[in-house]
Amino acid sequence: MEFNTYDKDVLQRRSELATSLRFGAEAESTAKAIAAVAAPKVKNIPFPKGLAPVPKPIDPAPDPNDSLPRVDVIAMVDTAAESQAMADVLTPGFDRTSWYPYAKNFEKHYLPQIGPRGPSRMSKRLGSYFVVEINKLKVLIYKTELHMHEDAKKLPDGTMSLPIKDMFAQMIADARPKLFLTTGTSGGVYCSMSLGDVSVSRAARFTCFKDFKSAPFNGKTFKSNWTIPVKHIPQAEKLMKSFAEHLTGKIVPKGTPPDKHCGCSPNTYPTKIHLDGVSGIPEFHPILTTDIFEFGTSTNNLDKLGMAVEMDDACLGLACSEISKPPLWACVRNLSDPTINGHLDNKMQEQCAVYYYQKFGYWTTVMSALTTWAIIAGFGDKS
Repeated sequence: MEFNTYDKDVLQRRSELATSLRFGAEAESTAKAIAAVAAPKVKNIPFPKGLAPVPKPIDPAPDPNDSLPRVDVIAMVDTAAESQAMADVLTPGFDRTSWYPYAKNFEKHYLPQIGPRGPSRMSKRLGSYFVVEINKLKVLIYKTELHMHEDAKKLPDGTMSLPIKDMFAQMIADARPKLFLTTGTSGGVYCSMSLGDVSVSRAARFTCFKDFKSAPFNGKTFKSNWTIPVKHIPQAEKLMKSFAEHLTGKIVPKGTPPDKHCGCSPNTYPTKIHLDGVSGIPEFHPILTTDIFEFGTSTNNLDKLGMAVEMDDACLGLACSEISKPPLWACVRNLSDPTINGHLDNKMQEQCAVYYYQKFGYWTTVMSALTTWAIIAGFGDKS
């Protein structure tokens, strides 16, 4: 069975593409433009009675160097578009720009580990957050500024820095969550899954090609052994259905893929939530964490390795493996680009994946935000 291998030039291009797509100036401006049009449409979501997210602003506002507040759950996203979608769904009335900055130990401990392309060099913080209540649980919604790929810096011993792992450990020590969810965009790997579907896994695997190819953790899978609560999953899928038309390209955001055969999925709507260990997906089938702009195709067999591919989640698993009493955790990843047709040439495959990611990252994250809500609401039922 063959998996993707890339020559040096392709690896470099895919590495640069990962940074520009997620954190370049165009990415920020695109996120703002899409949010300006989309946000009014994501209001007054009809959550079940008593289960809607309730914002809990902190007064007085915490200092950036303060520890995080104690909470029951942390839900973390990575990018501007993702955090805007999370704000619209889970912190209603409080835009992402009003979230509280978190910079504890940033200058002394983290900054020396962060390479020149790290977004936190501009923002001067580890992340930003807001607190809400869902089903009587105190939930911290968090947008990270640290990222495995962007922060990577060669250390004196020849290894690459991984400050996001330390941030996870610090966040857990501060907030003492019972549950930690990572969420946001990812690339699909199954042709049976569509744009906007959500993959939920209790496992994550490092599948690195470049800076972390020789890291001792590369190729390792980390697991969190617990049962995902499914009671509110049907309600989440019903809510997702009301936004699914925004993934068709026929209404805002309008668009046409660069090739009519870009995807191998059926593009059927409404969107669905897929869990590891359910409906033929192996138990603990992981989310794949990579260090380039990688995506699944109909021919590269990534579905044999995992459920979806993204760029940070396994760092949480690694951090938790080094904690004596870690929280439960899971990855909640929307398919911002569906599985690509592997019979297209490589450049066209990239163009297809880029088109979907740029066009639909906000709206697909609305889907994973609703899935995150469902898991937290169900976790509250059991607490």
